[in-house]
Amino acid sequence: MTVKATLGPGGGYAIIVHGGAGDAVEARLDGQIEGCHRAATRAKQILEGGGTALDAVQQAVMLLEDDPRFNAGTGGALSCAGTLALDASIMEGSGLRAGAVCALPPFRHPIAIARAVLDDGRHVLYAADGAEAFARGHGFSPANAGDMITAEARDQLARVLAERPVTVWPAGTVGAVARDKQGCVAAATSTGGIVGKRLGRIGDSPLLGAGTYADDATGAASSTGQGEGIMRVALASRVTSALGPDTNPGDAAFDGLMLMKQRTGALGGIIVVHSDGRIGWARSTPSMAYAASWERNGVLAGG
Repeated sequence: MTVKATLGPGGGYAIIVHGGAGDAVEARLDGQIEGCHRAATRAKQILEGGGTALDAVQQAVMLLEDDPRFNAGTGGALSCAGTLALDASIMEGSGLRAGAVCALPPFRHPIAIARAVLDDGRHVLYAADGAEAFARGHGFSPANAGDMITAEARDQLARVLAERPVTVWPAGTVGAVARDKQGCVAAATSTGGIVGKRLGRIGDSPLLGAGTYADDATGAASSTGQGEGIMRVALASRVTSALGPDTNPGDAAFDGLMLMKQRTGALGGIIVVHSDGRIGWARSTPSMAYAASWERNGVLAGG
């Protein structure tokens, strides 16, 4: 059953983060919600201080990448070869600037490397060896794979390789969208991908219009869920394009997920910020940890 919500009055800054669409047991979901609350609180501090939406979403996602309860950065899902291949993207809505990396070997903060791609400006997306070379050339040091690969990730991979029943990955892709006091919007998404994915597989998260999109004229979105379906319907751009002046962002998110399910059978979730500052979310999975805040309001979190 798809659920949705629209939050906040609009007109000021706003932030919403997600911890991945999936099927988490209650105890685990509580931890994911706590992690999202912490990330949204950090982003709120940046926005309250007059910082940019771009900085806010980057810092929120970096905290989630450091949290092994999520499938991004440390704790990310492993490929069929037992390796980390990380994807991330970030986009700001004023100049449609963006940066992304995919199939990146272990680096602590893929989203920070994506931000460096955005700031560099020559290209938008770097892959695999090229992404690693870009990162090294811009001052990022590779991480020790053993420090980023968790016992849970190894266990999930072993189940996939043994063709044993596997529950839905308990914590998924992470993302954040925000609007700042100047009215600019931004979005960021980061993931380890699918457990046991084939080498070279790229999901929706680093792809503009699928996993991430931001445009000051409409809004910003970050997607999570079954990436092949998200790519096929260009979910993030489809939902943001539907954000007219009278459109509730929760309704646009809901409609996008329903269309994806009808056309591809895929399930997922999405968070949205309208250009006017209202925020919304929807999911077609049993759970999706999130946390949200807006001007003159505290941090609201749920799953």
